[in-house]
Amino acid sequence: MNPTAITEAAQLIWSNFRDGTRVSALPESCLLTTRAEGYTVQAEVARLSGQPSVGWKIAATSVAGQKHINVDGPLAGRLLANRAFAAGSVAANSIDLVPSLLRVVEAEFTFRMGRALPPRVAGAGAYSVDEVMSEVASLHLAIEIPDCRFADFLHVGAPSVIADLACASWWIVGDAVTANWRDIDLASHGVTATKNGAVAADGIGSNVLGDPRVALTWLANELCVYGDGLLAGDYVTTGTCVVPVPCAPGDAFVMDFGVLGTISAKFP
Repeated sequence: MNPTAITEAAQLIWSNFRDGTRVSALPESCLLTTRAEGYTVQAEVARLSGQPSVGWKIAATSVAGQKHINVDGPLAGRLLANRAFAAGSVAANSIDLVPSLLRVVEAEFTFRMGRALPPRVAGAGAYSVDEVMSEVASLHLAIEIPDCRFADFLHVGAPSVIADLACASWWIVGDAVTANWRDIDLASHGVTATKNGAVAADGIGSNVLGDPRVALTWLANELCVYGDGLLAGDYVTTGTCVVPVPCAPGDAFVMDFGVLGTISAKFP
């Protein structure tokens, strides 16, 4: 993909991201056909935003989610610093849903890296789950409010969705979990989403690529192929454990992770 096409695609995505608008699809002049092209454009979108990344999100971590947006596997996207908020903060409770196309909330396990996982030398093989988890510093509960800059996001294809930060938008993260989470089977751990005081969805950790730890490992290896690996301090939010719950201005949510705690959000 030539530099002119990369710039054109990134500028189109970023301008719609910035303005809260939509484009139907990328024009033929900068159409993306591979994951590598998608990640290259994503990096340029992040650069144009002027924001550092606080980590990564993983999209389409369930078969249902992959079928919904017509992709054949999970996708990774950067989390921009000015759209990542601490749970309970004024900013977290001031998110404007009006420009949002998707208008859903998701309950997610998030890991924070204690040490980096750089790309491995040729022939070293992929990172294992145990190798990746040994470099994790903490577990956090999170709420993601994804969005897309493509009006026809169901059909634009994986490379374009990747370029669009894998539908990253707003993200709310809690403090480090204090329970002994390493001894808990996160795959079988239940999660309940409550909307305006009523149960809206139930889920389980295995909805995330079979196990949130497996999802994190997938990302570590994906970034070895298409990036510079994971950095110390990076957050990785691993995908929704519950079916995405519709949200609107005025709604209040509590995501209950049982012994691991709860995280909440209220939209003005």
